[in-house]
Amino acid sequence: MKDVFCIIMAGGAGTRFWPVSRQAKPKQFIDILGIGKTFLQQTFDRFVKICPPENIFIVTHTLYKDLVLEQLPQIKSNQILLEPMRKNTAPCIAYANYRINKINPNAITVVAPADHLILNEQAFKKDILSGINFCRKNDMLLTIGIKPSRPETGYGYIQIDSKISFDKGFNKVKTFTEKPDLEMAKVFLKSGEFFWNSGIFVWSLKSISEAFKTHLEEVDALFAEKQELLGTRKETAYIQNIYNEVKSISIDYGIMEKASNVAIKCADFGWSDLGTWSSLYDNSTQDEDQNVIRHDNVLAYHTKETLFDLPPDKLALVYGLKNYVVAERDNLLLICPKDEEKVLRDMVNDMKFKKGEEFS
Repeated sequence: MKDVFCIIMAGGAGTRFWPVSRQAKPKQFIDILGIGKTFLQQTFDRFVKICPPENIFIVTHTLYKDLVLEQLPQIKSNQILLEPMRKNTAPCIAYANYRINKINPNAITVVAPADHLILNEQAFKKDILSGINFCRKNDMLLTIGIKPSRPETGYGYIQIDSKISFDKGFNKVKTFTEKPDLEMAKVFLKSGEFFWNSGIFVWSLKSISEAFKTHLEEVDALFAEKQELLGTRKETAYIQNIYNEVKSISIDYGIMEKASNVAIKCADFGWSDLGTWSSLYDNSTQDEDQNVIRHDNVLAYHTKETLFDLPPDKLALVYGLKNYVVAERDNLLLICPKDEEKVLRDMVNDMKFKKGEEFS
């Protein structure tokens, strides 16, 4: 599998896990699950079983270069692609595409976020390898869809075209849909035609490069103009100039929703976009009151369906909460209803404005 490359996107700020995830060390660099490995390390270990370690590229913010090297001593610094500012997933992928193109223009690439939970590693490997073989034979942009287990309002959805199938398990994509309200999510689940959008992609470098030229020509042109500087001492300044100019746009909106050659592999490998406190709650062991107490340091009375994540050296007495998140790190405390945590990003931004960047 020497022609297979993996692109791990690890540049997010992880605001929705504040205060455990902070600007200086966001969630992909934290062992949030308490298993001895960070999300980034788990993702890397997952892909080492699919391609050689030297074919794995980490795209992240310049702030996090040392964190990546510390957590992944197996890789070299030239495998870390540093973004000077966050411009969403399309520029991130374009950058990695051009770096990989200098090594192997015939590559098959797998793209994945650094911070997702995968419970069934064997099923994941099987589905990704199947996707790789599919993309060797077909000029298609493949997205991995996850069979939904509940009417989830926090994920985007992909509708399959059940009338157009390719190889077994591969269908043409009919529509992409943003996060629905609860009633619509129930309709999606009942229909059997909608799958969660995992944000994991497989394609040949030639296919995705052609898609950029067709649908995001202005993004592609910026990276193509002086691509010979990639991999040289001038790369940093070159990328800085690009990011000063390139627009912020997702790969879904910029390419996947517009291209005609988009396929979906429907999978079920225990996936979760572990992006919020609620998703951590849903994937944690709950006690008889449906509470999750992360460090056995909370005495909760008449309290139900609440997640507590306090440092081990803190003890809390709690009475009368229901459906809350209570989290504390470094003397920063969050108390918020689980159902309202979508406002957390706005709250953190407001806090930065009123109290200072050092708290974010």
